[in-house]
Amino acid sequence: MAQDTGKDGQVRRVILIEGAANVAVLVAKLAVGLSTGSLAILSDAVHSLTDVVNNVLAWFIVFHAGRPADREHPYGHRKFETLAVFVLATLLAALALELALQAIRREDAEILRTPWGLWVMLGVLAVNTVLAVWQRSWARRLKSDILFADASHTFSDALTTIVVIVGWQVSAMGYPWLDTLCALGVAAFVLYLAYGLFRRALPALVDQFALDPEAVTATVRAVPGVRAVRRVRSRWVGPDRAVDLVVSVEAALPTADAHAIADAVEQALEARFGVQDVSIHIEPDD
Repeated sequence: MAQDTGKDGQVRRVILIEGAANVAVLVAKLAVGLSTGSLAILSDAVHSLTDVVNNVLAWFIVFHAGRPADREHPYGHRKFETLAVFVLATLLAALALELALQAIRREDAEILRTPWGLWVMLGVLAVNTVLAVWQRSWARRLKSDILFADASHTFSDALTTIVVIVGWQVSAMGYPWLDTLCALGVAAFVLYLAYGLFRRALPALVDQFALDPEAVTATVRAVPGVRAVRRVRSRWVGPDRAVDLVVSVEAALPTADAHAIADAVEQALEARFGVQDVSIHIEPDD
């Protein structure tokens, strides 16, 4: 549990750093948007505000997910992290649809093209890109689904900023159709990112099996003393996996010997699949 607590603390620190960066990005977009009169940049600033809110929510969710198992949550609280991934995927999908609608409904508007504003927006783009890469590296290191989801969200922010910059510059040159085309392409890519996150979260939320039952059965049957494997169930608990088994052994075996077989089954599953949460019910072989 100490290891999990350390991991959760690192995840929260990454989220805090990202939140501070998002606040700086929000202030920069507001400054450029208000000074140039660009509704696209101001809309992107509102999107950055939702990012800050997401960071706050994610921090509290990770804090809650790291709590140990209790009476109401015997499997622990790790599914709160999976739920957060689902929520972030939903926000990504909504963002993609909003981008597409804004691109279709965009009207020509005269806006100012200030050199300093362009440099600020390019700086925002650089911050979002570096932040997404940095956060994804930590997600791999900590094996955190919520950081993977948030990194995808941050990467979508970078793509959104590209659309905003292109729309801001190209529309002023008299080519609004190109801005619409770029926005629709980015919206399609963001929707693809959301699809990947849904694929990561939904199996855990609907209790799809986490391990191939046939592979688990073959591993357990290879343990000396196991007569048969009557039931195999596995599930995702956040990034971890849990396995429930019903195993039959010789009816005349002493309790201590049956317990030793159960220990050997747990060791075999941990060695092959890395599973540490295993519940085994021993039954006498008929």
